Amino acid sequence: MQTFLLISQVVISIALTALILMQNKDGGLSAVMGGGGDSFQTTRRGAEKVIFNATIVLSVLFLVNAFAFVLI
Repeated sequence: MQTFLLISQVVISIALTALILMQNKDGGLSAVMGGGGDSFQTTRRGAEKVIFNATIVLSVLFLVNAFAFVLI
């Protein structure tokens, strides 16, 4: 059981990292340093919404899997 949880934790963490990296919001260091002041609120549509929802689902699965691994 521990082997399954460990392997699933690694797979979930890789997938979660990939999804987070795919979420690009006018990023880069220029936005961090004060550049890119054209930020306004928009709604998520299409692939962006799917990636956002998948990130939430995978993060919940990551936490549940981590708690299960600790308890076993």
